[in-house]
Amino acid sequence: MLGAVFRNVRPVAMRVCRTLAMSAEQKEDINSRIKADKIVVFMKGVPEEPRCGFSRAVCQIFEMHGVEKFSAHNVLEDDELRENIKEFSDWPTIPQVYVGGEFVGGCDIMIQMHQSGELVDLLAEHGIKSLIK
Repeated sequence: MLGAVFRNVRPVAMRVCRTLAMSAEQKEDINSRIKADKIVVFMKGVPEEPRCGFSRAVCQIFEMHGVEKFSAHNVLEDDELRENIKEFSDWPTIPQVYVGGEFVGGCDIMIQMHQSGELVDLLAEHGIKSLIK
C-alpha cells in the first residue's frame, strides 16, 4: 500500500531544480556586461562591501595588484543574473571573474594565479599594470 502512495512522489530536490534555459536576450545582456570593461566580476555584494569571503578575497587580490577599476555586478540583487551567469560560464560558483571578455574562473583560480604570478601576466596582456612585479 505504501509503495503506491510514494511511487509518484518526487524528491523535493527534483521539484526545485531549474529547468529553464536562458533566453538569447539574457545571453546578450551578460555578453554586453562582460565586454563593457577589461575586468568584470560577478560577485556577492560590491567591492566596497563584499557579502561573502570568496568575493572579498577576489577584491583583495585586485587591490594587492593595484587594480582599482573593474565592473562588479552584485548577483544578490538579481536572482536571474545569479543563475544565468552560472549557466553562461558553465561554472557553478560565485564569484566569477572575466578579463578581456574571457572567463578566468572563481576565487580559487584567482588565488592560484596570484600566487604563481600568472595574474600579473594576464593583467599585462590587457594593458593593466600590476603593483606586484
